[in-house]
Amino acid sequence: MALYQFEGLKPQIGPGSFIAESALVIGNVKIGKDVYIGHGVILRGDYGMIIVGDGTAIEEGAVVHARPNDRTVFGSQVTVGHGAMIHNAQIKDFAVIGMRATISDYSVVGEWAIIGEMGLVKNSQQVPDDKIAVGVPARVVGNVNQEQKDFWSYGKRLYIEMAHRYNAPGAFLRIDQPGE
Repeated sequence: MALYQFEGLKPQIGPGSFIAESALVIGNVKIGKDVYIGHGVILRGDYGMIIVGDGTAIEEGAVVHARPNDRTVFGSQVTVGHGAMIHNAQIKDFAVIGMRATISDYSVVGEWAIIGEMGLVKNSQQVPDDKIAVGVPARVVGNVNQEQKDFWSYGKRLYIEMAHRYNAPGAFLRIDQPGE
């Protein structure tokens, strides 16, 4: 994994968390336990803080940053889809951020809210708890039902398990030649 100290600020990683070798975790980043940080993720805590709650999955290619002296905060068991961009926002527990979605400065995504793929949560926008928001800019189109919560709970458990599987001795090994 690529962990970098910046101006004396060092990432803190909780037990059971997996950070891919190609991910960059820089500076003032606090990662809880059982977190999955995918390949190519950038968590850049150079002049702002990033907090990642327990059991959260930040999938491949996502980019996270914060404004100077401010923070980006993920609650527990948040799912962030591939290629998403989160900047100086708050994502509450169990929220789901779709692939390639953008969550902008000072916005808040509520508990169990779902942001659709490529959605744009604008500067200072609030997405309430248990709501589905889609589009550019994102607008609420419905309520999250129990079936959706059950589906996403299953996915959240899979990523916690995946973090543990990647960390298992001998499970994830670099090979230099095909066929090794």
